[in-house]
Parts: sequence; structure tokens; C-alpha cells
Amino acid sequence: MAELEDGPVRGGTGRADTVLVVVRGPSGAGKSSIAARLRAAYGRGVAVVGQDVLRRTVLGERDVAGGANIGLVDLVARHALDHGFHVVVEGILAADRYGAMLTRLAAEHRGRSFLYYLDVDFDETVRRHATRPMAAEFSPEQMAGWYRARDFLPGGLERVIGQGSTLDGTVERILADTALTPPGWTPRP
Repeated sequence: MAELEDGPVRGGTGRADTVLVVVRGPSGAGKSSIAARLRAAYGRGVAVVGQDVLRRTVLGERDVAGGANIGLVDLVARHALDHGFHVVVEGILAADRYGAMLTRLAAEHRGRSFLYYLDVDFDETVRRHATRPMAAEFSPEQMAGWYRARDFLPGGLERVIGQGSTLDGTVERILADTALTPPGWTPRP
């Protein structure tokens, strides 16, 4: 199928000028905040595909192997890319459950793809979680059951961001790496 006016193209995902950013890491690491800041910095034209929004809010599903949300994350990201949006996929996105989908999505994306892993230790995720409005929704004990240290995707696909990076510093790094920069934006020296 030939490219339709502002529509999808078979044989790949997205367009040469679309940017795919994947931000993964433990609960409380700052993924949603980073995605929101990337969209705020760029403005319209960035779709945020949140694993928790699709899994918990849309489907009401637990995070299980083979869950329906895995395909839904993929479908929503591809749909947005095919329609010319830059996309930020964010979530815990455990490597054993989401790795194959994310690897395929990045490989099939016609534009530039950037995958990041927030390498934050458990004590720091608990500290950060305590500052969030949703802190009462789940306990450190529950978080311990989800925590996977250094849950990297196979093949070294991800750029690792350590816990010493600030929110602003991480957003600036991703904007600089991806060149996903609106007119007039310059990184701090």
C-alpha cells in the first residue's frame, strides 16, 4: 500500500521523520515525569504511550506474561507513528514480557529510535515513590515484588541513565540525543 495522505504505510512503522523514544525502568524511577516533560518541551506532535494507562486504566489488567496490554502498547505506538506523531513509550516494561515487542517496534520503525533504561536502585525508587501523589496506592513491600535490578533489554539496545541524573538533566539528554527539539531550544552547557 502506498503512503496515504497522513496515513500508514505497509512494510514498516512510522515515517523517516518520526522519532520513537522508549523510557523503561523500575516503579518510581521517573518515567512518566520524563515523558510529560518531553511532551511539554516539544509541544504538540508527541504522543505519550503509557504502559500503566493502557494496562491499568484502559484494560484493568494485571501485568502478566502475554497480557493484552503488550499488544495494545505496540498498536497505539505504531498508530501514532504511522500518523506522523513522535512517540514516547514509557513504563516498567519488564524485559522478559515486553522486550520482544519493543525490539521489533524499534527495528521496524522507519525513523530514529532511542531506547533508555533508568538504572535506579530499590531504595531510591521507594524514596521517589513517596513524593508522588499516588504513593498511597501501593507500598514499598508491593514495589519490592515488582523490582528488577538492571532489567536491560538484550543486545545492548538501551542507553542507560543512572540514578544520579536529575529529571531536568535526563530530559535535556534525551532531547539532545534525539534532536527532538522545538525551534529555539538549546541544551544547557
